[in-house]
Amino acid sequence: MTEFLAHGRIRLALHQLRPATQPDAHPLLLLHGLGESHAAHPAFTHEGWPGAVHALDFTGHGQSSIPAGGGYSCEVLMGDVDIALAHLGPATVCGRGLGAYIALLIAGGRPELVLGALLLDGPGMAGTCSASTPYIPLVDTTQPAPPDPFAIAELATDARPPEYASHFAHLASQRSHLPHPITVCTREQPPWLRAVMDLLGCQPIAPQGAWRAYAAAPRHPSHA
Repeated sequence: MTEFLAHGRIRLALHQLRPATQPDAHPLLLLHGLGESHAAHPAFTHEGWPGAVHALDFTGHGQSSIPAGGGYSCEVLMGDVDIALAHLGPATVCGRGLGAYIALLIAGGRPELVLGALLLDGPGMAGTCSASTPYIPLVDTTQPAPPDPFAIAELATDARPPEYASHFAHLASQRSHLPHPITVCTREQPPWLRAVMDLLGCQPIAPQGAWRAYAAAPRHPSHA
């Protein structure tokens, strides 16, 4: 089942991959990697989750709208996720690659709605940590879309200073009612992710254990 949500002039596609097997369980929201869509998520990313499983197509990807002339940033995609969470309510977020970085941002930006963020390997993980070096991406407009070639060109080199990423990790750790609101499950560790790991004092783990803990997380602090 697919629902379409409005993010300004963009029409976002939110897909339900599986209904809940336990009625009271909160949902899982999957965020894909750069150039992917909801169809790219491996089964292991949601197998056994007791709540409903949803997957969002970012702006310019999958069945979501493509804006005229680009203008992509990770903050725009964080806004996509914010729209989805406003629709779904509190949810655990699981992101691959680019989606992992977006999951980190939304965990810090909306700690009351993000019941844990899982960061997994996938396309677009690294970005660039060089915020001071200007870069004009070469956009191949002859490429078929989706994904939007502007999205590929602009998000592949999105600036991700380590101190910026660690700021969002700090917000999540301070404002979430969960003891461990961010879990790293990656082999790739670009500078922004290493800064997050240093701040949180954590090391990568297998995702299954974190999923079980997040699946049991209460929706509200009063239930902790």
